[in-house]
Amino acid sequence: MNPTAPRTGAGHRIRAVLFDRDGTLVEDVPYNGDPEQVRPVPGAREALELLRSYGLRTGVVTNQSGVGRGLISETDMRRVNERVDELLGPFDVWAVCPHAPDDGCHCRKPRPGLVLWAAGRLCTPPDRIAVVGDIGADVEAARRAGAHGILVPTPVTRPEEITAAPRVAENLAAAVRGLLREQPLAARRCG
Repeated sequence: MNPTAPRTGAGHRIRAVLFDRDGTLVEDVPYNGDPEQVRPVPGAREALELLRSYGLRTGVVTNQSGVGRGLISETDMRRVNERVDELLGPFDVWAVCPHAPDDGCHCRKPRPGLVLWAAGRLCTPPDRIAVVGDIGADVEAARRAGAHGILVPTPVTRPEEITAAPRVAENLAAAVRGLLREQPLAARRCG
């Protein structure tokens, strides 16, 4: 176990941080199938590097209903994800729900499937995972999975989602710094 990893309020050390893709890690381009349109949000690279310097694993959990709606192909989605990984990765895990909202799948956020699948791939219990996203569905998926949700509001975040979120950060860098700052042992980096 990494003694320098941040802990949750329950005293459990966080081992991994999962991020929503669109609006959280990269600028939100609806149904983006073009890797050339991928633009990291300000501070994303630095925030991810900071987490990795503490020995924390990182991953992406993302709804991509454009595939299920027939608006983009799986190949296009995969190319966009590869571009995100190229710019901000490498990520330890990618969990993608390609289903449309009415498909009734278990993975589409706010259901917990993506978070639970990612936790399994990381061999990490959900209570040792933080999930960072820009809408209530991200935080709700974390809650349902037993993980810790952090909301980073954007213009698409509804006021009631902000009010309901257990934790809110003004931007991605603040979310990561707050997570790392929570515990006294987090002051020492892995090395």
